[in-house]
Amino acid sequence: MSWFQRKDKGIQTSTEDKKDVPKGLWYKTPSGKVIETNELKENLYVSPEDGYHVRIGSAEYFEILFDNNEFKELDENLTSKDPLKFEDTKKYTDRLKAAQEKTNLKDAVRTAVGKSLGKDIVIAAMDFAFIGGSMGSVVGEKIARAIDYSIKHKMPFLMISKSGGARMMEASLSLMQLAKTSVKLAQLADAKIPYISLCTDPTTGGTTASFAMLGDINIAEPNALIAFAGPRIVREPIILAEESLNIGTSIGISVYPQDGDSADLLIKNADTAMYKAKSAGRDNYQFYSDEMQQLAEKFQPL
Repeated sequence: MSWFQRKDKGIQTSTEDKKDVPKGLWYKTPSGKVIETNELKENLYVSPEDGYHVRIGSAEYFEILFDNNEFKELDENLTSKDPLKFEDTKKYTDRLKAAQEKTNLKDAVRTAVGKSLGKDIVIAAMDFAFIGGSMGSVVGEKIARAIDYSIKHKMPFLMISKSGGARMMEASLSLMQLAKTSVKLAQLADAKIPYISLCTDPTTGGTTASFAMLGDINIAEPNALIAFAGPRIVREPIILAEESLNIGTSIGISVYPQDGDSADLLIKNADTAMYKAKSAGRDNYQFYSDEMQQLAEKFQPL
């Protein structure tokens, strides 16, 4: 039952006189908790009710991380072109224009330099609102230039990933950014400059396969989706020559430090565990154990 009823029919309120409740006064988390947005902002966009990390963009990250929100943006006017003249249901140029107008961003990443707790730092933060945070040529170029700035000025580099992966509208040009950013990070490592990678929700696809996993320190938000292929890709069958193919996964897990104290050894042991998972059938996982290695050595040909 309504709280109020109109007694006189035919009374209309003009559109310009309607009083809408201002948007954004309250935020509801996936678990159903309701928080006042001012309280949420004061708590750095983490729900005090259930610990949920709200998906935010570069503007919020810069405000949180840079002292007094003071920073110098790098390469802020760099924008994507359309050399492939890509078109699906819409021209790529039209998608770019629509995304720029909607988000007031030039592309899916912003890079900046400033001070955090009084220390110089270069930060690159991705915006999922811009075409799913997809990595195109501009994203790769801006990250590469930010790393160059870190090397030149000897400043640590922080990468905040929030991406659906490679930008398919740029095809191979997008995939080239995986190699470009990885090479630049190798140069950063050679210069002995720290690289911190923060993976937020979601971090998937080519982003995961490149710079997101190469940090000297890798950090992730609690319960963030971090994957190479998202759950939708894994769940949906692949249609090949009129046949429906379903992807199965076998996962091997090794844990630091008990299963190894180096990346090479951890990967080797995870690989051993993966083959054990494969032998158990589809959609299985196995944790590494010393017994697996002993068994592998037993059957290894002399």
